[in-house]
Amino acid sequence: MRHQARTCTMLAAGLLALALPAAAQFPGVTMPPSGDNQRAIVTQYIGPVSVTIDYHSPDVHAPDGEDRAGRIWGGLVPYGLTNLGFGTCGDGCPWRGGANENTVLTVSHDVEVEGQALRAGSYGLHLIPGQDEWTIIFSRNSTSWGSFFYDAREDALRVKAKPAKSEYHEWLTYEFVDRRPDKTTVALRWENLQVPWTIRVPDINGVYVDAMRRELRSSPGFAWQNLNAAAQFCLRNKINLAEALGWAREATNTRTVGQENFATLTTLSQLLEANGKSAEASQELSRALDHPTADPVSVHLYGRTLLAQKKANEAMKLFELNARRHPGVWPTEVGLMRGYAALGQTTEALEHARLALKQAPDEANRRNIESMIKLLEQGKPID
Repeated sequence: MRHQARTCTMLAAGLLALALPAAAQFPGVTMPPSGDNQRAIVTQYIGPVSVTIDYHSPDVHAPDGEDRAGRIWGGLVPYGLTNLGFGTCGDGCPWRGGANENTVLTVSHDVEVEGQALRAGSYGLHLIPGQDEWTIIFSRNSTSWGSFFYDAREDALRVKAKPAKSEYHEWLTYEFVDRRPDKTTVALRWENLQVPWTIRVPDINGVYVDAMRRELRSSPGFAWQNLNAAAQFCLRNKINLAEALGWAREATNTRTVGQENFATLTTLSQLLEANGKSAEASQELSRALDHPTADPVSVHLYGRTLLAQKKANEAMKLFELNARRHPGVWPTEVGLMRGYAALGQTTEALEHARLALKQAPDEANRRNIESMIKLLEQGKPID
């Protein structure tokens, strides 16, 4: 019996020895997350720029149901740096900003965090909590487990943030609490506390232009509409004007993919003017106004563009030209109303506003004209 038992023990040991290397060669099976801290991923776009936070989310109630409310901050999550009792960070361990593996922040483009530069890439997100101020750390090491192996020499950036009260959150979450064309504010929220910080794209229009430049070298560049739209974007934002002029020329180039019409010719005229080529700009505008596609609505909308550029006198000339070519129709009366209003000639503006009201094509436009008449009667500007 002793011999049989010894043989079984040796056999079991041999099987275990064989199993260990095999297990090391293959990934593990899918199991519930450690501590039931579920994984979450949140992404916010700033225009074409993506900001993603990948984290594991603990809750206020422990896995055994214990309510830890009031003992999260300064307790479960200590203030300052601490010793986790494992790993290589010693007494200089920050908090992992979640549970389990690294909390990872990924930005697709270069950004600024709280006004400081952070290059595109993925970063381990660690935090040093404080009662009055937190430090947010972006580490070039984004693949470790928690903060056990945190090394300050791998820091890409550190910024400061102020904690604030928040509505109760049972689960730790990262939320984008403010979203603007060139920036967003992300907040860590858990229990009754939040820690917000701002991520900004320093040259958002430049990012758009880079994308357009790349796209126009592919299939989108074979459509005059895309060339014209890219040129118009640069014109509106007063950037990249020399290259935009090239796009505008190509949009009108009938030997390739271009088309001559009111839209492309007026874009070309404006970009010529913006590049200091006034004589050529005037010629192209004349061609645009004489083109068969210069219908009343198109001319009116171009006049509106000039009004937005604070060129009231030039806009008024277009509105008057439109009225001579297409007398008594709704777009021309609206244009004259707007032109006279921009020049401060309220009596004339009201005259044409009342004519436009009679010709309004639908209820929405009728209500809009009525509201502008009220503003004019009160001596107020119209938008």
